[in-house]
Amino acid sequence: MCGVFGIYGHKEAANLTYLGLHALQHRGQESAGIVTSDGSQLSLHRGMGHVIDVFPPEQLERLGGPHAIGHVRYSTAGGSALKNAQPIAVDYARGSIAVAHNGNLTNAEALREKLEERGSIFQSTSDTEVIVHLFAMSQQRSFEDRVADALGQVQGAYSLLILTPESMIAVRDPMGIRPLCLGKLPGTETFVVASEPSSFDLIDAEYVRDIEPGEMLVIDQRGVRSVWPFAPVKRHTCIFEYVYFARPDSNIDGVSVYEARKNLGRALAREHGVKADVVIPVPDSGVPATIGYAEESHLPFELGLVRSHYVGRTFIEPRQSIRHFGVRLKLNPISAILKGKVVVVVDDSIVRGTTSRKIVKMLRDAGAKEVHMRISSPPTKWPCYYGIDTPTRGELIASSHSVEEINQYITSDTLAYLSLDSMVRSVVSARTEATGRSTKRTLPMADEPVDPSLDKKSFCTACWTGQYPIQFTPHPRQNQLRLLDL
Repeated sequence: MCGVFGIYGHKEAANLTYLGLHALQHRGQESAGIVTSDGSQLSLHRGMGHVIDVFPPEQLERLGGPHAIGHVRYSTAGGSALKNAQPIAVDYARGSIAVAHNGNLTNAEALREKLEERGSIFQSTSDTEVIVHLFAMSQQRSFEDRVADALGQVQGAYSLLILTPESMIAVRDPMGIRPLCLGKLPGTETFVVASEPSSFDLIDAEYVRDIEPGEMLVIDQRGVRSVWPFAPVKRHTCIFEYVYFARPDSNIDGVSVYEARKNLGRALAREHGVKADVVIPVPDSGVPATIGYAEESHLPFELGLVRSHYVGRTFIEPRQSIRHFGVRLKLNPISAILKGKVVVVVDDSIVRGTTSRKIVKMLRDAGAKEVHMRISSPPTKWPCYYGIDTPTRGELIASSHSVEEINQYITSDTLAYLSLDSMVRSVVSARTEATGRSTKRTLPMADEPVDPSLDKKSFCTACWTGQYPIQFTPHPRQNQLRLLDL
């Protein structure tokens, strides 16, 4: 899960890209990078760490030009190292290009091996570099045809931004697994592209629309035009974007993330209500679902856990030791709210179970009489191969333990998960109008029809069901590369 941001046609392109990346920081905290174009050449700066640390003012001043793309990264393919930071910028026989990629390619290692046999030399272990080599070796004449030729050979999830000295291209994979959207600065011919539209608000850009699955958007001096180089396939948008990863103030593919999460909480209260004194979230991603749970169950909502905002999101922390320590560093209970109370705790997911176990212990130490854990998604049983760094199946607690066994491990009084059908219906019912305003529809009950254009087959639910829309076969060398990174 990375974040990409691009802008075409603004004298402060680097500064606006910096702000856009800052709004996407939740999607990646390991490295950040910006490439700018002045119309004749590209300039690049990348670094490890947060956007604010990588780009001091003096560094931004060196990135001149009216066009730019940027990237924030958290590693899935490849390791956490500067050599894998993006965007990747190269010179090749026909000029210069830079590429920023959100997603994961499932056949990257097989393609890499073939490319190396043909003489390609790789500088990183990132799957994004495979796309760069395929593009550079393409025999197609036009720029967009070379992009289509390269992407026609890859499999998996990708939302891409590609920058040349003269143009910017945005591409979303045919299944639309990762989000990508188009915006525009009012009263100008400046276009912006980002992983989430919430990044537009910071620079006063207007949301125009989502880039459709399989669409290639070419932005140059002639304006914006759409190219459709791929055969249409069934949409499989990652539903975990709505459950956890996207910012709650985003709208993705016509769905309000905030409303979807509130709907998840409402459905959770209907399926697994419990007599309690108070409902609290695991902040911050659990807050909207907890609001929905409290509304539906008519229980008071309280912030029983306070989060330090100076600590990164523990789910995407690359080092296991930090992930465990971060629970203590990140959350602190409020005893005055919890003491002597029967507490419902709402979270978005349980991965290994270690974080939930520590949270339950903290609540009991703060005086909670009972702790009932409620999860606004189904049990996570399968790893993701499309851009979320979930562990191997053996490390996922729900892959080998029943709900009651997990309940005993995390030491809660009861544990319950939202059903798959209710999760999908909760997201579908949060569809928004083209303006981005909520339609205010109430959540459909189980026997009510929903929009036939979106159903459970419209989303990727592989981490819960094991039904992968794109098959993935681990390559023998992949483990060697990961060991080398360690």
